[in-house]
Amino acid sequence: MTTVLQKKVCMLGAVGVGKTSLVRRFVESIFSDRYLATVGVKIDRKSVNLGATQLSLMLWDLQGETEHQQTRVEYLRGAGGYLIVVDATRTSTLETALSLQQRAASAAPGAPLTLVINKVDLADQIAVSDALLEPLRARGWPIVRTSARSGLGVEEAFLGLAQRMLATTAPLAEER
Repeated sequence: MTTVLQKKVCMLGAVGVGKTSLVRRFVESIFSDRYLATVGVKIDRKSVNLGATQLSLMLWDLQGETEHQQTRVEYLRGAGGYLIVVDATRTSTLETALSLQQRAASAAPGAPLTLVINKVDLADQIAVSDALLEPLRARGWPIVRTSARSGLGVEEAFLGLAQRMLATTAPLAEER
C-alpha cells in the first residue's frame, strides 16, 4: 500500500537568485530568461514517489528579500522543509541567506533545509567560493549547486530535501 503525504516546502532567498526558475525547472522542466519578480507568494505542486511513499509537495515560492523588504516568515509556518537559494555570482545573496535561515529556523523549528547555490552555469562569474561555504558544511547544511537554466542539480536539491522531510516529523504531514 502506498502512503500519501503532503508537505509544504518554502523557497527563500534574495531577489533575483532564481527561486522561481528553480521551481519552474522542477515542476515543468522549463527555463525562461524572462525575469518576473514574485510578489507575495506563488504556490505550485508536484508529486514525487520516494519508495512506498507518494509525496505531494506544495512549493511556496516566496517574494525575494531586499534591503528594504524582508521576507514574511509567517509564510514558513507549517513548512516541512525549505530551500534557501543563493546566486553563485553574488556573495551578498549568501549573507541574505544566512539571515533568512536564522529567521526560518525560528518560524519552522526542526524543518530541514537545503542551501542551493544557483547559476553555477555562469562559471566565469562565480563569486561564492567553497571557502565561504565550508563553515556551513561543517554545521551540517546540505549544499547543492544548481543551474535552473541547464537543470543541473535541480532534481537533487528538491528530492534530497524531500527525503530528509520524510525522515523527520514535520508539521502538516497528512497521511491519507
